[in-house]
Amino acid sequence: MDIFIETERLQMRPLSMADDQDMFEMSIDPEVHKYIGNKPYQTIEQSRGTIAAIMQQYADFGIGRWAIVEKATNKFVGWTGLKLMKERVNGHIDHYDFGYRLARKFWGKGYATESGRASLQYGADVMKLKEIYAMTDINNGGSRRVLEKLGFAYIETFIFEEGSAWRKAGEPATWYKWIAPGN
Repeated sequence: MDIFIETERLQMRPLSMADDQDMFEMSIDPEVHKYIGNKPYQTIEQSRGTIAAIMQQYADFGIGRWAIVEKATNKFVGWTGLKLMKERVNGHIDHYDFGYRLARKFWGKGYATESGRASLQYGADVMKLKEIYAMTDINNGGSRRVLEKLGFAYIETFIFEEGSAWRKAGEPATWYKWIAPGN
């Protein structure tokens, strides 16, 4: 997978096993996990498992979350991007989901919005997607604001019928939809 995207301050590229330590350091922070319904990582093997799953998405579907790197420092910021959702979520299956996760030291810098814009532009321009969905915890005001800045429209609050990697069955989440310009 040769995707490499640059914005004013960031680079986005495929995640690799070389990101395992940075992914682990981000993922052990309880604040990073506050709204995602799972516990902070306990071992670096969990980071490696996440990266392996994302690399498999690249192989299977040609897309998956990307590493975000700060250009000025070459530091790992987190991940962003699109994922083909094969499991049913809110009545949808085989849809593209936008998501991101940043290490706490990079919060409040506009990186989620900046990398999100690049991800959505890639989805529209390169993948020719007409719509992309996103979801977030109903109490995560920061992520909800990021989605709205990116042009996502709030559709509804829904209850997970089945558990997922970041939600337990029966928990509420917000559902958003982005429509590519010109559609």
